[in-house]
Amino acid sequence: MGGGATCYAAIDLGTNNCRLLVARPAADGFRVVDAFSRIVRLGEGVSASRILSEAAMTRAIDALGVCAAKVRRRPGCRLRAVATAACRQALNRNAFLDRVRRETGLRLEVIDPQEEARLALGGCAPLLDADVPNGLIFDIGGGSTELCWLTLPDRRLDAAPPQDGTGAAMAPEAPDLVAWHSMPVGVANLAERFDGAPDTWETYEAMVAAAAESLSAFAGDREVTRAFAGRPVQMVGASGTVTTLAGVAKDLPRYDRRQVDGSEMSADTVRATSRRIVAMSPDERLRHPCIGPQRADLVIAGCAILEAICQAWPVDRLTVADRGLREGILYHLMQERGEPLATVPPL
Repeated sequence: MGGGATCYAAIDLGTNNCRLLVARPAADGFRVVDAFSRIVRLGEGVSASRILSEAAMTRAIDALGVCAAKVRRRPGCRLRAVATAACRQALNRNAFLDRVRRETGLRLEVIDPQEEARLALGGCAPLLDADVPNGLIFDIGGGSTELCWLTLPDRRLDAAPPQDGTGAAMAPEAPDLVAWHSMPVGVANLAERFDGAPDTWETYEAMVAAAAESLSAFAGDREVTRAFAGRPVQMVGASGTVTTLAGVAKDLPRYDRRQVDGSEMSADTVRATSRRIVAMSPDERLRHPCIGPQRADLVIAGCAILEAICQAWPVDRLTVADRGLREGILYHLMQERGEPLATVPPL
């Protein structure tokens, strides 16, 4: 079932999701040959207890078992499997990792925030606009939000992302990283802090303020301020929050990656769509085809984090990325094997 060129696989076990991507190298970067995603809520309650619950671990291991089976169907596939914020915080993570290894055969690597930011940057870099020399790439996760400030010399990017959703273009050279920050606020722990979706606009504004407070030190960083003061800046947003907003803004009858990845939203559209989602009833969020039961109780926390980011660094438009850490892992695996791909900047 494998055959052909070397195959590469990336597993990302986050606070909320378990995701797999399997791909083969291609002229424009890589070609996806298999994928899997399931919401597992591994980080449920971790921010308060610092313990992974039995139910959460079981959900995650079930999903990881599916990922392992898919990878095994492709003999010789090179795999990197990582875990992020929930496992970083959990006091019982070693017991969980041992259980994962026994029950699925997978060896999960718990990566630090710096490596998570580096991989997210690598995955999203192909969406950068060569005509805008400065940028912010951010990835809103379940337990943390990673932010990378970078500079991009003119015309470094000459490949546009494909429109068929089957691959990803690579930049011929990497952007230069100016600063990075891991904010310990994500959709899951912020939602838990405010007991899920807020009942009032005052509660929503309090969620925005909480996210803004966590961002304040990085937003005021002198190096960042000097580098970007008075100069054009682009913003690329990865995560379910940003892609969900794009789907809602486009009034898609069902989520469609091909219409979302690489698309743009104006700052006004981002704010208006966030407010539209907050104003929905719980039932409306549950029934919306681009939100649904898996995101209904987390999407408002995501909107609050996104609004805080946009307040800290106002831009005219936001580029939407339905990609990130998994794609960054694949690029690095391929580079290690000498595939003709561009480098991604170290942190």
